[in-house]
Amino acid sequence: MKRGVPDRKAQAQRSALNALKRARRLADKAGIELSDWEGEFLGSVADRIKTYGRAFGDPEKGAPGEALSAMQHRKLKEINAKAKGEPRVLKRGRGFQRKPPPEG
Repeated sequence: MKRGVPDRKAQAQRSALNALKRARRLADKAGIELSDWEGEFLGSVADRIKTYGRAFGDPEKGAPGEALSAMQHRKLKEINAKAKGEPRVLKRGRGFQRKPPPEG
């Protein structure tokens, strides 16, 4: 029996909803208290995915087949890191620092 082409949008919806559930479950299991904003974020994003199939309205904020925007992915990663107890690290490049003088 041949399978049809998988529905990418439905797959993205399921994976996003599972990621949101996983984040909340991880925080509950670790005993980490999520802020009011984080709890509301997880709930409202899940509701928008269930209702509209994606959690953002502007198509420029995310890929066409994705259910979460880039910033929503980032916030979800931060909530997961907080639930795991990982330290909050800001990643920044060197910027416009002066290069060390050549040795010689």
